Amino acid sequence: MSAMTRYFMFLSYRGTAYNGWQLQPGKHTVQGVVNKAVSTVLNEQINVTGAGRTDTGVHASFFCAHFDSARKEIETDHQLLYNLNSLLPEDIAASRIARVRHDANARFDAVSRTYRYTITTRKDPFVADTAWLLYWKLDAALLNEASAILLNHSDFTSFSRLHGGNKTNTCKVTFAQWTEEPGRLVFTICADRFLRNMVRAIVGTLIPVGRGKLSLKEFEEIITGRDRSLAGQSAPAQGLSLTGIDYPETLFS
Repeated sequence: MSAMTRYFMFLSYRGTAYNGWQLQPGKHTVQGVVNKAVSTVLNEQINVTGAGRTDTGVHASFFCAHFDSARKEIETDHQLLYNLNSLLPEDIAASRIARVRHDANARFDAVSRTYRYTITTRKDPFVADTAWLLYWKLDAALLNEASAILLNHSDFTSFSRLHGGNKTNTCKVTFAQWTEEPGRLVFTICADRFLRNMVRAIVGTLIPVGRGKLSLKEFEEIITGRDRSLAGQSAPAQGLSLTGIDYPETLFS
């Protein structure tokens, strides 16, 4: 049997119709759809391994998965990428396939990830599936002051899903900022890793700060309390999108 070649495949998807990325028995998942399409195009059994798990309804404008194939020329076969996108549904797209080292791992070799959470301040049917509609007036300056506090801490137990099975709740947040756009507020956060439900829990806890109902001191006490029950409810899934993953250049052939 010939040696297998490992590839990274870069994707984007709208998660509205899916029960998250990861395969689940009897569930419609992004991974399941991608596995079937890639296996059909390559005419071999393929199981892609994603960079992480996105929950039901969460999107990814940038996502990476790796897989092994007996074929050597996939990276330069542009017709193959066209055929793959023809098989994939309209809410999933493959943008690139790159040959990588045989031991490269889409999940464990990522050095940082970036998420974007979008809040719309007015009803808009064209963003209903990709933003959280909030009519409350939010103070962007206060939101940014609170977000800056995240960079001073590393234990995010208070924003971790209960019984999430994490070996550690330590993360290094390197960027956390809100920006105002016409009719919306956007929160961008970057870290070396994220806990399950972490970004949605952070956003849900920041909203009372932006409304003036939770002080900056109280927000920091929630972080240091290391107790999920202290934090706010998770923000809805549809406003969250994975927008970036960084990898060392040395992984690529």
